[in-house]
Amino acid sequence: MTPTTAHATAVDEMGRRLRAVRRPRPVLDRERERQLTDRQRELLDQMEQVFASGFADLTMAELAGRLNCSLRTLYALASSRDELVLMVVDRKLWRIGRMARDAIAEDVAPLVAVRAYLEAATFAVSGWSAAFARDLAAVPAAQQLEDGHNEYLFEVTRALLDLALERGDIADVDTAAVARVLAGLGRFYSRPEVIPTLRSSPKQAADAVVDLVLRGLRAAAPRGGE
Repeated sequence: MTPTTAHATAVDEMGRRLRAVRRPRPVLDRERERQLTDRQRELLDQMEQVFASGFADLTMAELAGRLNCSLRTLYALASSRDELVLMVVDRKLWRIGRMARDAIAEDVAPLVAVRAYLEAATFAVSGWSAAFARDLAAVPAAQQLEDGHNEYLFEVTRALLDLALERGDIADVDTAAVARVLAGLGRFYSRPEVIPTLRSSPKQAADAVVDLVLRGLRAAAPRGGE
């Protein structure tokens, strides 16, 4: 096998494994998403900013006032404020997820892809305030929503680490254990009781630890990593 052929095969294998990872179930299925009007999409985008500093004390009437729309318009989207919160968070996580996947260049080594993917994925927690994190934790269905997206993040990270291990780019470690830690960093650092203890933002903290772990794995590799 020539170097060019080997490289093409490696690229195809990375793409195959990533496509095999099951995506989380969206709050808005594809059909309902397609049925949204431009105004409804605009309102959902605006809610992301409205909710950012906390939403526990925000009623549907107050939300309508902040968005300059009618209550009827909001209730056409969802039956409650918490359902709107879930829709907004889920749409953001899906958007960030797509951005993270797009950050994986086809011609890079798996370990480089891990770093690019996780750095893009942690945009999901950038800008999260302690108040927002606290209020989100109080929404019953939020835990399940976050679990689904975090599991996808874990599976993608593990698939890339498996490839890095097979290539000899990292030490012989339990890739599932490492992937579980790396995939959970953004979520952990965005917990309401953790945010105030950080010297930086949740995203900056997560990215710094990802770099530390990946450097350690690379340094301990049989051939020194890449």
